Amino acid sequence: MQPETDQETLTIVFTNDLHSHFGAMGRIAAMVDNQRAQPHTSVLLLDIGDHMDRAAVETEGTMGQANVDVLNLTGYDAITIGNNEGLTFTPELLGRAYAGLACPVICGNIRETATGQPPEWMKEHLIIRRGGLTIGLVGATASYPAFYRLLGLEALDPKVAIAASVRKLREQADLIVVLSHLGLPMDRELAETVPGIDLIIGGHTHHLLEEPLFVGTTAITAAGKFGRYLGTVTVRKDPASGKPVIAGGRCIPVEAGAESSSVVNAIAIHRKAAKRRLNRTVAVTERELPVRYDAESAFGNLLAQAVRRYTGSELAIVNSGQLLADLPAGEISEGMLHERCPSPINPCRMALSGEDILYSLEESLLVDINTKAISGFGFRGKVLGGICVDGMEIVHDPAGRPFHKIIRASVQGVPISPEKTYIVGTLDMFTFGIGYERLKNGEDLQYLLPDFIRDLLKTELQTAGAVENCFLPRWKIDRV
Repeated sequence: MQPETDQETLTIVFTNDLHSHFGAMGRIAAMVDNQRAQPHTSVLLLDIGDHMDRAAVETEGTMGQANVDVLNLTGYDAITIGNNEGLTFTPELLGRAYAGLACPVICGNIRETATGQPPEWMKEHLIIRRGGLTIGLVGATASYPAFYRLLGLEALDPKVAIAASVRKLREQADLIVVLSHLGLPMDRELAETVPGIDLIIGGHTHHLLEEPLFVGTTAITAAGKFGRYLGTVTVRKDPASGKPVIAGGRCIPVEAGAESSSVVNAIAIHRKAAKRRLNRTVAVTERELPVRYDAESAFGNLLAQAVRRYTGSELAIVNSGQLLADLPAGEISEGMLHERCPSPINPCRMALSGEDILYSLEESLLVDINTKAISGFGFRGKVLGGICVDGMEIVHDPAGRPFHKIIRASVQGVPISPEKTYIVGTLDMFTFGIGYERLKNGEDLQYLLPDFIRDLLKTELQTAGAVENCFLPRWKIDRV
């Protein structure tokens, strides 16, 4: 962290949505050092959330300690959390990781259900001095109330929380900066409706604003995703009034160049330790479990079995794209499951109509659907993949016309009725309309946190008879 000075220029430097792209962090740290070396300039360094991503070995194997070390070594002055911190870690795990964080975590719209207060490792807002200015820092993260409630937290309306913090800080601060892990549409709405905000630094929707966007007198900026850019905003005092003015800003491409040796070395140490921790054997299989995206496969069936068993549902519907490679025979480690199923996705349970089930099954037989590249809402695979089921038997004709390929689909031997409602175990990402969109029509949703689907795979592999069962066919071919 940089000591307070009264330099004539303040440069606010920021990152957002790094998603544990550790390969960029050494270079970013060196670029930040270069900013700090500029004459007559003070630097304020901020991160806008989703610095952590449990798809990365370094984060998964250290439960975020690798990210915290990078934040400390780079010298961040304050951070907020994104949904990848808030929802893929329990509050206890995140508190344990942040216990070693040298800077404050600022987020005004998260409260503990039990106390009504922010977690002890979080500040609602903060006043900081830098570059001769008093700066009010306000933070908020995307609100997913149903998910946060399952973790013992309440996600408040971020707009209301931000407006309240701005009112408290405005008279004390020369400059109000919002650390917004809310997405560009919400950032625009904040600028239009909440008076007193000078600068909004955004994230969540991975948008890149190469120069600040002004909405009225409020500047909005963001630096894309994955550490491809380092954001900067220049603030100077107006000579006449003495008040701070946002004089410009840009997002600098993070290209090959000098790296911080301390950051690079720390990442290497954490990577080695993470791989060692994830090397623990959790199961032994006698057969290789292959995965396919265009047809039924044993590994996909195992995932469907795991979800059905965990959710206690009549049937399970998952997508094979969650699995990135075959599972070999022999000893299976935590790291092998993480490598093959890296998505921080949770199971859920819903009531779904037979009509929507049948539509989704037909959809999964279309090549342009099961090979479709998708992203977002926790998915870390490459393509959607076909539907894998458990608790069902499907007879189909691959040569049939689109949406007329399924001859019969049954649950416990009884054909599915379009009008009937079924209890289905599936994945939380589908409830947001990503992938098989009819699955978002489910009702009576029950999200099941904090276990990820790779945790369910581990349990299923340890269950007697589960591996043998996953080789039993669910999809059968009958030429009409």
